Amino acid sequence: MSKLTAQEIVQMNKEYTFFSWSVQGQVNPIPVEKAEGIFFWDTDGKRYYDFSSQLMNTNIGHQHPKVVKAIQEQAAKLCFVHPGNATDVRGLLGRKLAEVTPGNLKKTFFALGGAEANENAIKIARFYTGRHKILARYRSYHGATHGVISLTGDYRRLAVEPSMPGAVHFLDPFCYRCPFGQKKESCQRECIAHLEEVIRYEGPDKIAAIIMEGVVGSNGLIVPPDDYWPRVREICNKHGILLISDEVMSGWGRTGKWFAVDNWNVVPDIITTAKGITSGYVPLGACIVSEPIAKYFDDKYLYAGLTYNGHALACAAALATIEVYEEDHLIENAATLGKYLGEALEDIKVKHSSVGDVRYIGLFSTIELVKNRATKEIFAPSVMAEVGKVLRENGLFTFLMANNMGSMVFVVPPLCITRQQLDEGLAIVEKALAVADKEVIS
Repeated sequence: MSKLTAQEIVQMNKEYTFFSWSVQGQVNPIPVEKAEGIFFWDTDGKRYYDFSSQLMNTNIGHQHPKVVKAIQEQAAKLCFVHPGNATDVRGLLGRKLAEVTPGNLKKTFFALGGAEANENAIKIARFYTGRHKILARYRSYHGATHGVISLTGDYRRLAVEPSMPGAVHFLDPFCYRCPFGQKKESCQRECIAHLEEVIRYEGPDKIAAIIMEGVVGSNGLIVPPDDYWPRVREICNKHGILLISDEVMSGWGRTGKWFAVDNWNVVPDIITTAKGITSGYVPLGACIVSEPIAKYFDDKYLYAGLTYNGHALACAAALATIEVYEEDHLIENAATLGKYLGEALEDIKVKHSSVGDVRYIGLFSTIELVKNRATKEIFAPSVMAEVGKVLRENGLFTFLMANNMGSMVFVVPPLCITRQQLDEGLAIVEKALAVADKEVIS
């Protein structure tokens, strides 16, 4: 078969496959041929800085030889067995997850992605507590399947309602756009008082769990105040409500710790994760529960099952990926370079009038763009499209937000990035910000 041209690849993809979260006739995908480290190349040989780790998941970088070798060796030996059978890689990975997760988290139910992990966390929480309501925040994304799209707070939920009953939303600790009209210097944590009020109205004895992203990802990268997670933990303890940390995006070194909740020394009852667990090399999700929850099912039927639960190839990839985090000191690099990135973003905020706010923790950051710093008015999608065009022309790929949740440029590179590469990528970002600067209303 002759090699397809870039145009043929794009045309075939558009004609025969659907693209996520988009009007199909408007998508303009990059035809990708290969990748390595923090870069990928299109079929014409153009190189791109990957400044969003694809979809915030290729944390170790592209094509790490250790993980590729582990996948090849496992594929040659055993790709898949019935999920009722046991394999060495499944057991070893389960034990490793118990080691790297905080506190008494012990036992894992495997899935193939974050949505499936969250779906099963909901079921387990309801089984364990005998309650049915699940609380989640408005600026949140927990997946697109029937149950977790109801917990997802953003605009994507509205199009598919009605969905799972029992989902209740509450407001976020978003300091830049405080829904309670407070400033950081005068804040009395109305966000916590609001959560407590919602719990009173909904009935504490009816609420099975509160699910929150460790750090809100695609809905604005909201880093909570330092006492937020600990106080939510206290509220859950008070009412017998399980606390679920969705670490699909914020886990695996992204924030400079194994998991985002580690930044605040909080132990949730359940952690859900995916993405960085294999760095995207093979699909895998995990729902990791505390020892008391695990023991509950020792003599009770677990009504949960998936064909690919404990998939051998995926487990082997995850084991190798975790070794890379440890051996290449990627989590330490995220913490160290994260401090440098934060300083660089603060400088960018000073230099560019279109930047209203910068938010960052580890190598997890966003630049929020506004037409006017005083009113915090967001840009039209057409302006963000121009920003994206400049980024792409200059060889940088990243995640952009351009909707009613805000106008943002995300800076979420692989954890293996160097300071020089970070500087080079940020220089391209600044070229794009110059486009937005011209649209600012003084």
